[in-house]
Parts: sequence; C-alpha cells; structure tokens
Amino acid sequence: MERCQRGDTAAFDVLVTRHRSRVYGHIVTMVHREADAWDLAQDTFLKAWKALPRFEGQSSFSTWIYRIAHNTALDWLRTRKIEGSAEFDDTVQSHIAAGSTTTPHGESRPDERLAQDELGRRIQEALAELSPDHRAVILLREVEGHAYEEIASLLGCTLGTVMSRLFYARKKLQQRLADVYRSPDWQ
Repeated sequence: MERCQRGDTAAFDVLVTRHRSRVYGHIVTMVHREADAWDLAQDTFLKAWKALPRFEGQSSFSTWIYRIAHNTALDWLRTRKIEGSAEFDDTVQSHIAAGSTTTPHGESRPDERLAQDELGRRIQEALAELSPDHRAVILLREVEGHAYEEIASLLGCTLGTVMSRLFYARKKLQQRLADVYRSPDWQ
C-alpha cells in the first residue's frame, strides 16, 4: 500500500490482480449485466487509484476496495432507477447450479440440468426483486460467506442494520420462493 500511495503502478497492478475477480463478482451480482459489471469494476479500481492518497489504513485494502465497488454499483443502479425490480439478464451465470461454489465436474442428466437451471433462474429473479441494500447484504452473507461484522464494515452500517436487512431479505426470498420449498424434489 505504501508503494501504491507513492504512485507505484506495478504495486497497484498486484492489488488489482489479487482483487479483481471478487470485485467483479460482487458487482455482477448487483447489476446483472456482465458488460456493465466489467466497466464498473474498472471504474472501481480507477476510483481507488485516485483515492489512494486518502487511504488511511483503518481497514484492510480488500475491505476498502470492496466498499468502493459496492458504492459504485449502487450509484449505477440509482442512476438507472433500478431499485427493486431490476431488469434481469438470465444469461449471467445460468450454467452454475444454485447454491454451488464451483461448476460441477460431471455431466448432469438433462432433466436435472433443466431443474437446476430453472431453480437458478428463479433465485436470480427473486434476488433481482430485492432492494440493492437487501441484495447486497444477502449476497455478502449467503454467497460470499462474510461474517456480520465484516458486512457492517463493508457497507458502512451498524451490526443491527445488517441483521435487520438480512431478516427482511430472507423473508422476501422465502415468500417469493415458497413453492420451491414445498416441492417434493427440494431436499
């Protein structure tokens, strides 16, 4: 960080390489558009580069850059007035089974693939209906596995706010996906 703050672009390149996939991943789950997510990720790192002299080290670089990414995505959503019922691009990550952390290695049966694709699509649509604040907190906790305290730090809010947003986000997702939970195939 010290080298970066002195203008060392090679040192900043190392940080970008280390954090770009997580920054992009968070942004694409917020905006649901791959091309826009790439642009916003680049904007995030450009903003970080310009703000480096003001970085005080009160948090880790990853927390700081993640917060810049989150705010960049929120700003983009606000300018497009996509608050709760965002446009949905079902091509984004539609090949990944819902709840998986990696792409499956084996070939699924066609009926299993169809069911997984449908479930993934339904979950993505339900997530898109959440407000950006609720979507961010549910993704940070349930998809990325951050602790409540980390989420509060990343989003710049209190622990109580994180817990409240998680409660309401989970409740809305449960209501939206109620038929999935009642399905005999849901195990």
